[in-house]
Amino acid sequence: MEKIAENRCFGGVQGVYKHASTTCQCDMTFAVYLPPEAAHRTVPVLWFLSGLTCTYENAMTKAGAQAWAARSGIALVFPDTSPRGDGVADDEAYDLGQGAGFYVNATEAPWQPHYQMWDYVTVELPALLRENFPLDMENQAITGHSMGGHGALTIAMSLPGRFRSVSAFAPICHPTAGDWGRKQFAAYLGTDEETWAPYDASLLMRDHGFSGPMLIDTGTDDQFGDLLGTEHMAAAIAARRQYAHIRLQQGYDHSYFFIASFMEDHVNFHADTLLS
Repeated sequence: MEKIAENRCFGGVQGVYKHASTTCQCDMTFAVYLPPEAAHRTVPVLWFLSGLTCTYENAMTKAGAQAWAARSGIALVFPDTSPRGDGVADDEAYDLGQGAGFYVNATEAPWQPHYQMWDYVTVELPALLRENFPLDMENQAITGHSMGGHGALTIAMSLPGRFRSVSAFAPICHPTAGDWGRKQFAAYLGTDEETWAPYDASLLMRDHGFSGPMLIDTGTDDQFGDLLGTEHMAAAIAARRQYAHIRLQQGYDHSYFFIASFMEDHVNFHADTLLS
């Protein structure tokens, strides 16, 4: 693992690191924020999965999460959104290829060799974190934005007991039924739609639910609102009687201004379970 940068931040350390990923078969970059308490003991972990076109850097610099994480004594992990580099398949469209990994394990050419983002985020990167940082990996929560919200919800529901709480900002909730999903799943996973279901949060809620608390925020002025499928997730939550809060935030859009406005709420939401 190579250290790219480390900066003092709210009494803790914001670091950026690179390593050779065996899962994605390329170099991967990620960021970790350690609160002041990490100098003396292991600390709980909150993952933030970013959205389309983003890298680890967007949330690290724009979400304002470090201040609230420092106050609660929680570490933050910001993975990248896809494999990158020479030889990694890409597409001219912004919503497919590099920057648009959708947190799935691709099975189709030309994506399969590198686009194993599910295994990277759930297996390889956690193991690397456990070995190199003072993190309590038995005490984790997860959140994300848009495509990353899709990733956070699906990963949390698919790995019972891994995460104590889950939240999302404007998540893609029903990708098997929308343009942000069907296009990418057909490319990465093939045309058999049964293989898509494990990556659909609304279907996972219907069939499995989540054992802990859940929070979803979406803006009423989200310019991509028709692609998110929030109403499908709400219906699945109601049918399952899942313990969850879905909040429609008046006048907010899909941007990081929206995320920064409610980041304190989300960090505090996770702190309630991580520190209890």
